[in-house]
Amino acid sequence: MAATRHKTTQEAAVELPVGFEAWLLDCTPAPGCQVCAANWKQLNAAKADGELTKAARHATEIRDHAVGVH
Repeated sequence: MAATRHKTTQEAAVELPVGFEAWLLDCTPAPGCQVCAANWKQLNAAKADGELTKAARHATEIRDHAVGVH
C-alpha cells in the first residue's frame, strides 16, 4: 500500500490597520466593579495570548456593562 501524502498550506497572517487593535479594545472598567475587573483581567490575558477575538469580546462586555449597569 502506497503512503498518501497530503499537501499542507498555511494562509498568510492578516495585517490589521495601525491603531485598529487599540480602537477595538478601547474600554474603561468602572471603578470598584467586580464584573468589569474580571473582564479586564480576561481581556489582558487574551491579548497577551494573541487571542484578539476573545479580547474584543471582553472589551465589549466592559463597554456594555459600564454604560448599561453603572
